Amino acid sequence: MTQPTPSFPLPLVVADVGGTNVRLAAVDAPGAALRPLGNLRTADFPGPAQAIHSVAAGLSAPRSVVLCGAGPIDGRRCQLTNAAWTIDGDALASDLSLDQGLLLNDFEAQALSLPAIPPDGLMTIGPDLPPGKGPRLVLGPGTGLGVGALVNAAGRHVPVPSEGGHVDLAFGTAEEARALAVADPVMGRLTGEAILSGSGLARLHQARCRVHGRPDGGLDAAGVVKAALADPAGHEAGTIRMFLAILARYAGDMAITFAATGGVFLAGGILPRIRSLIDPAAFRAAFEAKAPVEWLPKAIATRLIVSPDAVLHGMAAIALNPADYVLDYEGRCWR
Repeated sequence: MTQPTPSFPLPLVVADVGGTNVRLAAVDAPGAALRPLGNLRTADFPGPAQAIHSVAAGLSAPRSVVLCGAGPIDGRRCQLTNAAWTIDGDALASDLSLDQGLLLNDFEAQALSLPAIPPDGLMTIGPDLPPGKGPRLVLGPGTGLGVGALVNAAGRHVPVPSEGGHVDLAFGTAEEARALAVADPVMGRLTGEAILSGSGLARLHQARCRVHGRPDGGLDAAGVVKAALADPAGHEAGTIRMFLAILARYAGDMAITFAATGGVFLAGGILPRIRSLIDPAAFRAAFEAKAPVEWLPKAIATRLIVSPDAVLHGMAAIALNPADYVLDYEGRCWR
């Protein structure tokens, strides 16, 4: 039996909840543009209800909320992986007196946002290959490392969430092997997220400094990025180049895992800041080196999402046109 498609009455609030930041926007009325509400620090609030209240003061009370959280989804709940929040949809609906609500994994939402991204919200890395009919893959380093995919079924969008950021990481060159051998593990493992994230970038830089016998200066990810942009020939820029090479190879691994002929889309908070340091030829060489199936990644386009509001537009599109998306609305909607 086909489940009913829910409605999401307006005003609508959408929120992208990460381990570090919460970004919020609203759609106030039919035909209205998405309106930014603010960019907040996750640690400044005990939970999503308080964050939404802080930006909604004096405005029309929201009737619907669609939000995504950086952690695994269990029905209507999400425990953030890199922050203390537990998002409980049923409780949030009661706290805000909502008519409707929906909770998504952050990279599930990133995947669902792909059809809503305008061309000027993307930067092509390497050849501008036409998209195939297969899955579209989105991944990206930020506070953590998210991975998700989007497939099409009879004209409707179907998200494929994953926790692919927690698979073990492999090296590709002797230089990388030396660095990863001395990198500090996280909970006993060296996963993709342990290196391809904000804290991971700092961890990689510390490891390279150990290999080269030099102090790391206690730099965090922002410090590494700032120094690399200031001196593209410096040691920090070398860390960025290794980071991008590892990311490209990991993205290629995920691309062949999902057979993502619809394209690979890179997201997250780090890459847009270092896009001037991305060498398209080097990135594609690492991405495509997947013998004996190198023919597959060579046919897959790689693009960087440069629009900061892509996921918010995507969640608004779900609320405004829910029939276009295949989701377990009955099990996951809050009302």
